[in-house]
Parts: sequence; structure tokens; C-alpha cells
Amino acid sequence: MAKATNTIPLDIAQDWARTWRADPSNTVKAFLIPQIDITELLAETNVQDVRAYVGIDGKGDCKLMLVGVDANGLDLIDESCGDYIYDFTEPCPKTCDYTSPLYTLIPQKPPQQQQ
Repeated sequence: MAKATNTIPLDIAQDWARTWRADPSNTVKAFLIPQIDITELLAETNVQDVRAYVGIDGKGDCKLMLVGVDANGLDLIDESCGDYIYDFTEPCPKTCDYTSPLYTLIPQKPPQQQQ
């Protein structure tokens, strides 16, 4: 199988996560993004990419807001044209996968080579 575009190895991802968590003001470890948000966002007219903005809602919960981006790198935000800001993400620690190596930051052993 060919490697997907724009991927990084687990150890690099763990380093980045560890660096983020080293700042005590960063309590959010991850965001769960519902499939419907991605599906609807990518279905919007002229969407080439997706941009994520970080914010805090009225309850003090961190939010990841997603918007479509056009071919010129501009945010597509205009409800009258059907270009919405998606904000249904759920922050971790409320929706964590506590077994994920990106949550635990425990280095993983390389897979055993078959002989």
C-alpha cells in the first residue's frame, strides 16, 4: 500500500503532542470530528481544503472550528451561499481514546519483521 500524502510517523506525532502538553495552559489533547462535519464541509461548492480554527465556547470548552477553503486559500464563510463554519467537534479529555499511543505518548515497538 502506498503511503498517504501529508502523514508523519507516530514518534514525530508523539513529540508534537508532548510539546503541546508541556504548556500547562493547554488542557485539550485532541478533538473528535464527526464524519458528518467532514462530509458536509467537503461537499460545499468550491471547497478545495479545510482550515481549522481553535476557540473557546461560552462554557469554557475548547472548540475546533472547521471552514472550507477555496483554490486561492481563502476561507469560504457565507451562510447565504451555504458556506458554513462547522463547530461540532468534541474536545478530549471529554471524548478521548485513552488507549491511543498519541494519548498515552508511550513509544511503540516497531512491528516484528516476518522472515
